[in-house]
Amino acid sequence: MSGDPAQEIAAALPDLPRDGEGPVFRAPWEAQAFALALALHERGLFTWKEWAAALADEIKRAQQQGDPDRGDTYYRHWLAAVERLVAQKGGADGETLARYREAWRHAAGRTPHGTPIVLAPADFR
Repeated sequence: MSGDPAQEIAAALPDLPRDGEGPVFRAPWEAQAFALALALHERGLFTWKEWAAALADEIKRAQQQGDPDRGDTYYRHWLAAVERLVAQKGGADGETLARYREAWRHAAGRTPHGTPIVLAPADFR
């Protein structure tokens, strides 16, 4: 590959929502999920080939469960693929990921719209 992460991602994920400037995000959390996958790849947790396969599997699984594939759920699949690879590669177990997912849901529920979500110890019940 070229060594340029953006070009590597584009080559591995030709269906990634993008415009002339690069990836396109509908909400800040989508950009954060994108950045998380990039950071984990840069740390060597997975290759782009592994990433593309995991994302394709998540999309296929969702479609089999009735996802209409209108594009608005793309980054939900992206995040599910991140979680699955992190668990498969030993970065965190499923229980830990579930605790963080629930903590995030709890924190988001108490955070006013437009305000950054902050995890607090009380979120980890």
